[in-house]
Amino acid sequence: MASRADQLASNLSLAKFSQATDLKKRLWFTLGALIVFRFLSFVPLPGIDPTALAAWSQKSAGGILDIFNTFSGGALSRASLITLGIMPYITASIVVQLAASLSPQLAAIKKEGESGRKKLNQYTRYGTVGLTAVQGYAAAANWQAQGVVVDPGMLFVVSAIISLIGGTMFLLWLGEQITSRGIGNGTSLIIMAGIVAQLPVTLSNLFKSGSEGSVSGLAIFLVVVLGFGLIAFICFMERAQRRVLIQYPKRQTRQGLMQADRSHLPLKVNTAGVIPPIFASSLLLLPLTISQFMGVKADEENGWSSAILTINQYLSHGSPFYMALYGLGIVFFCFFYTAVVFNPEETADNLKRNGGFIPGIRPGKNTENYLDYVLTRITVIGAAYLAFICLVPEFVIARAGIPFYLGGTSLLIVVNVTVDTVTQIQSHLLAHQYGDLIKKAKLKGRMR
Repeated sequence: MASRADQLASNLSLAKFSQATDLKKRLWFTLGALIVFRFLSFVPLPGIDPTALAAWSQKSAGGILDIFNTFSGGALSRASLITLGIMPYITASIVVQLAASLSPQLAAIKKEGESGRKKLNQYTRYGTVGLTAVQGYAAAANWQAQGVVVDPGMLFVVSAIISLIGGTMFLLWLGEQITSRGIGNGTSLIIMAGIVAQLPVTLSNLFKSGSEGSVSGLAIFLVVVLGFGLIAFICFMERAQRRVLIQYPKRQTRQGLMQADRSHLPLKVNTAGVIPPIFASSLLLLPLTISQFMGVKADEENGWSSAILTINQYLSHGSPFYMALYGLGIVFFCFFYTAVVFNPEETADNLKRNGGFIPGIRPGKNTENYLDYVLTRITVIGAAYLAFICLVPEFVIARAGIPFYLGGTSLLIVVNVTVDTVTQIQSHLLAHQYGDLIKKAKLKGRMR
């Protein structure tokens, strides 16, 4: 028999969407903020020669810069104010979260509640400024080395760093406004908007290659089918859970009867989310990123440049060595981050403190061991799923020679953000129609 929540969800109707004025305001605000983000990607940095920049972007097409350009929504190819996007904030937040789990001092701050959360957010913003300054210097040095700067020099480097820091921090503020006044997570929506904005260009290049004969029509068809299949598989796996039954002791009710409460502890198959692919790809692409941004060229007399170019050959996108290290990195970070975000000992202590227990398992240490046992085994499935999603598109694209740069990580981000946003929209609609839905559910229950 369906639960009361299932009955409410089945009665949910989109016909009354026009009456949900608060939801409409939130949707319009989110749309307006994303439009502002897209406009900013077309605002260039001062001192950039647009003609030379266009020539350099066309010459460097097909390399590592295309992958970064995909995540920035094309801002990198236009050398805009938001060239670095919001990725420095993502990296800084991940580092702070990991440090808070590993450092006793930061762990104590995290347990302080709202004040501790504000302190960690402040540390994250400081880290964002530092990372943006370092990456901004690398980008400015690369633009000068490629000859796309009208008046190269220290003045341009300083102005470019300040402008890029301002662009990234504005995107951070815009994401926070979307989260508080709009629908969905603002940071995730900005990343997704950048990826989706590049989708028409990527598909256009793909079909153009097919019309020119450089890519076969069968290969294009297989890529499209593979994309839809991966999206369906991601939707299924991201909602997959291992529900551990939790039972609480009998309590006195209003009627004087003793009744035992039951609930479930949901353990997601993919607890780590998209963090393992991001970390693994960032580490593997670091040498190639340095060489691209700093303008390293082949030089037999320069041992440093020669060493970097040798590493780049082994770690080139789609090579067997790169694919093997990428898969191992995903598996490692999946287990590592899952161990960081979920603490079986703390969960077992909370259950024991509240009187809850797993049927057949003693509270305390036995419950901790059981949760660790279950979590380890579902993490194996989650790591295999992430490795499959990220490696299969890379393998197919590399072997077929298809100019398509939306890999498994991009699909994971787009699908996750879309599902979360739709879920929030349904929650707002459900809250708006709650009174009518309760009446319908009661009537159906009486008729049954």
